[in-house]
Amino acid sequence: MVVGRRPALEAVRSGAALELMVATGSRRTPALRELLEAARDAGVAVRWGPAAEVAALAAGARDQGVAARIRGPQPLSEADLARRAWGPRAVVVVLDGVTDPRNLGAIARTAEAAGAEALVVRRRRGAALSTAAMRASAGALLHLPVAEVANVSRALARLKEAGFWAIGLDESAETSVGRARPPAGPLALVLGAEGEGLSRLVREACDELASIPMAGSVASLNVAVAAGVALYALTSWQEH
Repeated sequence: MVVGRRPALEAVRSGAALELMVATGSRRTPALRELLEAARDAGVAVRWGPAAEVAALAAGARDQGVAARIRGPQPLSEADLARRAWGPRAVVVVLDGVTDPRNLGAIARTAEAAGAEALVVRRRRGAALSTAAMRASAGALLHLPVAEVANVSRALARLKEAGFWAIGLDESAETSVGRARPPAGPLALVLGAEGEGLSRLVREACDELASIPMAGSVASLNVAVAAGVALYALTSWQEH
């Protein structure tokens, strides 16, 4: 299930939506009208029902009176990372144990907006691709391929086989993301768990470590915010 009007709209647009459920009595806002029109155009069935039923499907996520039953995207395998036909400047975001589904969703949203070609997540001891993650991604997880892997270090090795340069975000690194200049070619941005950062083996598997300079009193950024800063710092200079 995905819940919320924007995620449901993205589900319809991506072709993943199988059925749309809308709470009876919902206000016909422009966003809801846009969703209903998109469902009609795509031939997605719309079912009206009690708000309590929609809320139950949302499992605690903010639903805005809308839930969509979807056909989940097929995840990539670890082997796919080495054999996939990546673009010459592909960007992949790798998460080493991010546990908050809201952070996972926010990172996916930023990664998809920045043009990343895939997201790699840990299968165990990491946030699942849940309703909350989908909601936080505003539907981006329906467009961004995700590889669920058992071993992040091994996944990085697979990406390196495919020509990727791996940069790990580490607050103790001397090089800042604004000064890092990875070789031309595919880039893997590696982010560690909230609070703990990169695990030792994953840190050692990176080709380079970079930090985000902090001029204020706060010692660190939320991992989702850090992902956005690093993504654009590491890729925007290539456009010039």
